[in-house]
Amino acid sequence: MKLITVATHFNLAEAELERARLEAAGFHAAITNESTSAWFGGTSTAARVRIEVPENEAEDAKEFLAPPAE
Repeated sequence: MKLITVATHFNLAEAELERARLEAAGFHAAITNESTSAWFGGTSTAARVRIEVPENEAEDAKEFLAPPAE
């Protein structure tokens, strides 16, 4: 199963919150680069934390995370 990045964050807490939102909406979300962020105390300008979902969920997940249109 191929995973697609749908969001990136410099802050691990923000990534966890967004992952939880995706999971609550029924997506199968995972965080990658989590350990790299932990080296920097949960925040890092050197390495982004990625949120990934299976390829077949990627477009819907991106739409779900997009800010509402005005």
